[in-house]
Amino acid sequence: MLRLLAHQKSVPFRRYLAIHAASIPSTVTRHDWTRQEIQEIFDAPLMDLVFRAASVHRKHQDANKIQLCTLMNIKTGGCTEDCSYCSQSSRYSTPTQASRLLDIEPVIEAARKAKENGSTRFCMGAAWRDLAGRKRGFERILQMVREVRGMGMEVCTTLGMLSPDQARQLKEAGLTAYNHNLDTSREFYPQVITSRSYDERLNTIDAVRDAGISVCSGGILGLGEKDEDRVGLIWEVSNMPEHPESFPVNALVPIAGTPLEKNEPVSYHTLVRTIAAARVVLPTTIIRLAAGRNTMPESEQAMCFMAGANAIFTGEQMLTTPCSPWDEDKAMMDRWGLEGMRSFEQVNVARKEQPAAALFNESRNKEDASVVVDA
Repeated sequence: MLRLLAHQKSVPFRRYLAIHAASIPSTVTRHDWTRQEIQEIFDAPLMDLVFRAASVHRKHQDANKIQLCTLMNIKTGGCTEDCSYCSQSSRYSTPTQASRLLDIEPVIEAARKAKENGSTRFCMGAAWRDLAGRKRGFERILQMVREVRGMGMEVCTTLGMLSPDQARQLKEAGLTAYNHNLDTSREFYPQVITSRSYDERLNTIDAVRDAGISVCSGGILGLGEKDEDRVGLIWEVSNMPEHPESFPVNALVPIAGTPLEKNEPVSYHTLVRTIAAARVVLPTTIIRLAAGRNTMPESEQAMCFMAGANAIFTGEQMLTTPCSPWDEDKAMMDRWGLEGMRSFEQVNVARKEQPAAALFNESRNKEDASVVVDA
């Protein structure tokens, strides 16, 4: 028994939390898609496109698995950016009130509640352009990451632009993924945001990827873009050195006081078409059905799952918009025969977590051997 205890103490706890890493199939994904190819996929008859996407999904992933994610706003409003869809910008008069960065304990309590309700990824968002001059706040966030990761959950943050060193510190704290959406195509982007360039967004994504953190990057539909811009967004991420681990698809929720407050809702068919095209082009990526889902009937959500969506945000709310509650989502999944995805089960996340998983398995094997000897 003394040898068993010695082995247990010899392995740092935070280094072997990714105990659910799935076996990783050898899958070839393309990084040389042309915009014309993706446009032709996007423009296919909708039922044909959904069938093709469903087939691709089943070939590369378990189509009956849906990841439940919970998002928490840990610092609200006061952002200096001019994103025309966002109520957290200090440039617009909106119902969102600015607040300071939360203390650690309420965030950890929210993560515990999310885990108890079946969420396996906990995401934290702070309304900042970047982390410049926020050393103490960043240190607090690093501790939040450590503690959520210590619960065995995947942990994601979205904090604005990052430097390579900041990305490295987040990785060392145990960060699983970093969200930094491109929002739309390069061509349409200046119509939505002028305070941060498209290339600045790509630079942050490069820093995240280089640090060994999974990239979460997608877009928003309903900004006033056209189909070719939706195709342009998919094309942009498909040509990255690694496809993003996850691709959130948001439907704009117009908020009073923002420049886009009177935009018409994006059509449901456009949403499904975008999800399906992304699934064909990004076969191993998690496609996250994100903002706006709470307004969709269950039958429409089911079609999104058929088209390749395999993650949802669930809980009390998104950053500043409503969210479907856990009980409703779990009941819906039961009706459709869908199961919750385990932490670190997705293949791209598992690939980046292999060293931690291998260390855990090595330690467990040694402990098992010690138990046999002591017996």
